[in-house]
Amino acid sequence: MINQYRKNLIQLVYEFIISCKKIEAIQRIAIIGSLLSENEKPKDVDLLLTIPDDLELSGLARISRTLQGKSGSLGGGADVFLANLNNEYIGRICIWKDCRFGVRMRCDANNCGKRIYLHDDFNTITLKKELIDNPPLIIFPNIIRNVFIPLDVEEGLLKNINGAI
Repeated sequence: MINQYRKNLIQLVYEFIISCKKIEAIQRIAIIGSLLSENEKPKDVDLLLTIPDDLELSGLARISRTLQGKSGSLGGGADVFLANLNNEYIGRICIWKDCRFGVRMRCDANNCGKRIYLHDDFNTITLKKELIDNPPLIIFPNIIRNVFIPLDVEEGLLKNINGAI
């Protein structure tokens, strides 16, 4: 039996990756989270993007908010983690449409507004260097499987993405 929840999340990841293709500066896209398990209802989608330090993030933030909103409507969530070209974790994409210093009292970014749409909340979350260096599944620029990939991800994402990027 096909799990519709997972199928929908996989479709959202596909759409996200196709949208990211328009941002030429993105060097790598990887899946790092529970979608790669066989859990019937993964909590969320976790993606890791490798980007240059000078990438303006508004376009990526818009694409990420779409992913977050659609996955949230399914009862899940999404995080888009960022690493620089030295494979150093730099934070996540900010979830707010209006991202600038002083707009959100709840913002826990260490440097809110310094780089628009970068949420560097290192006190809340960081990624291990090993995970950044060797993510479980790299999708772009080439598909590299570093762990067992569930059949629904293989069939619903990797087969489709192979010809699209």
